[in-house]
Amino acid sequence: MATGSISSEKIDLLIYGPGRPILQNGFSDQFVLHAAETKHDLERLAAVAEKIRGIAVTYHTVHADKSALALFPKLEIVSSFGVGYDHVDSTYAREHNIVVTNTPDVLTEEVADVAMGLLIATLREFVKADRYLRSGLWTTQNYPLSVGSLRDRKVGIVGMGRIGQAIGRRLDASRVPVMYHSRKPAADVSYKNYPDLIEMAKAVDTLIVIVPGGAATANMINAEVLKALGPRGVVINVARGSVVDEQALIAALKSGTILAAGLDVFAKEPAVPEELRAMQNVVLLPHIGSASVVTRNAMDQLVVDNLKAWFAGKPPLTPVAETPVKGR
Repeated sequence: MATGSISSEKIDLLIYGPGRPILQNGFSDQFVLHAAETKHDLERLAAVAEKIRGIAVTYHTVHADKSALALFPKLEIVSSFGVGYDHVDSTYAREHNIVVTNTPDVLTEEVADVAMGLLIATLREFVKADRYLRSGLWTTQNYPLSVGSLRDRKVGIVGMGRIGQAIGRRLDASRVPVMYHSRKPAADVSYKNYPDLIEMAKAVDTLIVIVPGGAATANMINAEVLKALGPRGVVINVARGSVVDEQALIAALKSGTILAAGLDVFAKEPAVPEELRAMQNVVLLPHIGSASVVTRNAMDQLVVDNLKAWFAGKPPLTPVAETPVKGR
């Protein structure tokens, strides 16, 4: 483990995933950088694998699972890009004294903006109306009144972490009633908490999903939840595609079990089912929740800063709960 300030010893780091300027240029000459865009590329690092002490995982589609992490016997820290880290095997990391960090806070407001924009675009049919105008139809007849509106909605937020609370603030400003689902009440949150997701779905007509991915939340928005939401129901997913049962959602949209959906994430990105792409009551975004230049730069910088802090003998800035750092 590194202690004190960085010594004269070279520190080998792996940039794992798509390369970006801040990650590639953010380290001093004290660091030796190696690159692997895919898991397959890791095989060619055999000659230097025993030197690698830190990994920057640059995107959630790159899987830092047990088999990947086990290639690096001297690994001390995995600095992961994104607030979600289900693509990193944090259990293996904890068992092998490897610290995992993520990039919370710097993307909170950006993702909340997208969630709110996606909700309004879905309810008021912005994309459909844009196509209507471009087609020339507006010259012959007015666009039909939208069935959906924010004005008569009750929103249930699935998850009440940093981003969930930021979404709640935006809904408060829009004078929309808010409640939320979580296993236990969130601290300093006044909205009504529903420990039972089905009961919340019955009480609202809109779900905004913003929980972590992984086995614990896989397909939690399923056919039963959608049925409870009802025919006015709208689902907005800015979490992970794995959280929503995609086939159940398609069936519910086709049958009128729910009204509409706005999706920024999908089960098998970048592949999106043709059935969803063909629907007029769905707004589809290519996973752009945090995808602005300013926010992505801040996320990249936090990936770099976590690694630099660790190898300067300091605590990492944003360790995940599964790999807490004590006494450093």
